[in-house]
Amino acid sequence: MATVIYGSEAAVELRQQMKERIQKLKEDGKRIPCLGVILVGNNPASQSYVKGKTKACDSIGMLAKEVDLPADITMDTLKAEIGKMNADPGIDGILLQLPLPKGLNENEAILTIDPKKDVDGLHPLNIGNFYLNEPCFVPCTPLGVMELLRRMNCEIEGKTAVVVGRSKLVGTPVARLLQNANATVTICHSRTRNLKDICSKADILIAAIGEPRFFTADYVKEGAYVIDVGINHVVDGHLCGDLDFDSVEKKAAYITPVPKGVGPMTITMLLENTLKAYEGTV
Repeated sequence: MATVIYGSEAAVELRQQMKERIQKLKEDGKRIPCLGVILVGNNPASQSYVKGKTKACDSIGMLAKEVDLPADITMDTLKAEIGKMNADPGIDGILLQLPLPKGLNENEAILTIDPKKDVDGLHPLNIGNFYLNEPCFVPCTPLGVMELLRRMNCEIEGKTAVVVGRSKLVGTPVARLLQNANATVTICHSRTRNLKDICSKADILIAAIGEPRFFTADYVKEGAYVIDVGINHVVDGHLCGDLDFDSVEKKAAYITPVPKGVGPMTITMLLENTLKAYEGTV
């Protein structure tokens, strides 16, 4: 039976450490770190995510400055709002909540963000530096995945890792981080042939395909380290991951649940990136 590693528990520990760092800044009379958040439109999911992020900021004593914009704004207006945050010395990180409403160009908007404030790690300059192994901001979910593997006491070097999913936010960057840690990495996706056979040979399996309960026990190697990045709404209204948790738990050595797995780590790493932006350590 697998050991379940809860991202929610790791997040509490890491956020407490950040809270202490910020408290020390207050005691020393220094400016408090601030995350700028831009929300465009009234998408309920985006509103919920933004609320969670601003609440997380408050929980560690970090400031959050939220700007809410209507869905029918022009690109020029959006870029102007981003420009204001770029120029504001009191804002350390900028989070542009995605997806944007139809008619707005996400890539153009991301290009407008100052790379030194791009705490989501999506600006092309950060992406390029990431692949050159230069200092940069790295997307938050992959950072969370690597922290969870660390808490599994997983010695990544030399292991075979399979990442199922190739998105720019998760699959592709987490594969790169695993490569940087000297794993042998295979990236799979919805059109990969013999997917079950490939996954079943992996020492480390990262499930990020976006299909509820897709990965059953026969996709998993005995004793594998398995991380579930998927967040899916199923018919009964409950969240579930990409893993068929009950069957995989019996075979893996370590596993993350959904909810309370990778999700809390993503927001935690966003806070950590914002602190790094404040400290100028990236």
